[in-house]
Amino acid sequence: MKYCSAQEAVQNISNNNRVFIHSVSMAPQQLIKALTARAPELKNVEICHLHTEGEAPYANPELADSFHVNSLFIGANVRHTLKAGNGSYTPVFLSEIPYLFRKGIIELDVALMQVSPPDGHGFCSLGTSVDASLAAAQSAKHVIAQVNPNVPRSHGDGLIHMNKFDSLVEVNEVIPTHEPSTPTDTEMEIGKHVAGLIEDGSCLQMGIGAIPNAALSQMTNHQNLGIHTEMFSDGVLDLIEKGVINGSNKKVHPGKIISGFAMGSQKLYDFIDDNPLVNLLDIAYVNDTAVIRKNEKAVSINSAVEIDLTGQVCADSIGARMYSGVGGQMDFMRGAMLSKGGKPIIALPSTTRRGETRIVPFLKRGAGVVTTRSHVHYVVTEYGVADLYGKTLKQRAQALTDIAHPSHRESIAQEYYDALK
Repeated sequence: MKYCSAQEAVQNISNNNRVFIHSVSMAPQQLIKALTARAPELKNVEICHLHTEGEAPYANPELADSFHVNSLFIGANVRHTLKAGNGSYTPVFLSEIPYLFRKGIIELDVALMQVSPPDGHGFCSLGTSVDASLAAAQSAKHVIAQVNPNVPRSHGDGLIHMNKFDSLVEVNEVIPTHEPSTPTDTEMEIGKHVAGLIEDGSCLQMGIGAIPNAALSQMTNHQNLGIHTEMFSDGVLDLIEKGVINGSNKKVHPGKIISGFAMGSQKLYDFIDDNPLVNLLDIAYVNDTAVIRKNEKAVSINSAVEIDLTGQVCADSIGARMYSGVGGQMDFMRGAMLSKGGKPIIALPSTTRRGETRIVPFLKRGAGVVTTRSHVHYVVTEYGVADLYGKTLKQRAQALTDIAHPSHRESIAQEYYDALK
């Protein structure tokens, strides 16, 4: 282990290597820039990662001879690579990505990480992203860490001794933030319907975005909510301050907020920093269905690109064009379904920004099914809640038509039933 410059550290990366980049807000920008600067001398380096914030200059199609992007979850900064041909997507449940690394199915030569400075005992923190990044750091043959004093020191699984890193690069740069947006009237209506399904004592999983935040904003009168989620953002902070979220009813890690990663404002990162209330753990554990189901009244709130009238959920692509990834939706949908009193929820606006219906007679050609029709229970739009569990295909079609946008209801029902004749 040694301290060196970013330029010196990335000299350990060779042709044909597979390089992992730390997830979400922890993507180490100085190491990424130094690696990309070596493009003229590198060939066929595979860059492997989940969603990352910040710049991704290695994804420039002009550097295709040097770098190929293998996305395990597709972020906006690399989405163009799939069309350009210098990127690919690996479909996999988020809970299984650590297995791919640890078993060498996706063998990692180098991992580029970002960590907090070491404490008095030499331990650094993986900050806001433990997720599958912990497994990558444990599995890679060579690990380079960007040490940044702005990285929150999180409790949980993400503490790694500095001696485990082959190179350390000191930087001082701001961590990317994601400021919460103001929900629209539509999103607030969806949030109200979702909040109406949540019982006191429930244990919540939710993603980032306006709909989860809108739902959380409607829960100020709830009691004894808990958090066990693959990720969380600013929407939980107000409920924690009010005592609504206290984890008192949780069977697994009572009183703790359990997550794999977090993304949000600086206020969120300050909340996480050295806070024993928050435990960021290995995503193989967090997203394990057997763990999720142990908490009673587990509630999974997820979104979708579109859903057909039988209940098939497309959440990772727009037609054949990949947009995001499988992620942890099925991990938590199934976990909530098996939990005593649990509720798996898909929440989405009834139309796209262009006014196209998102409740469709049939999924678009090439669209992927992330959550199957047999796993779906509750579907929520601004027009209400459809409970599909135990319903026939005909009953499902009617229930989903009822919560579609009024201007599309007749046409989607007509197209669906015409195809059955």
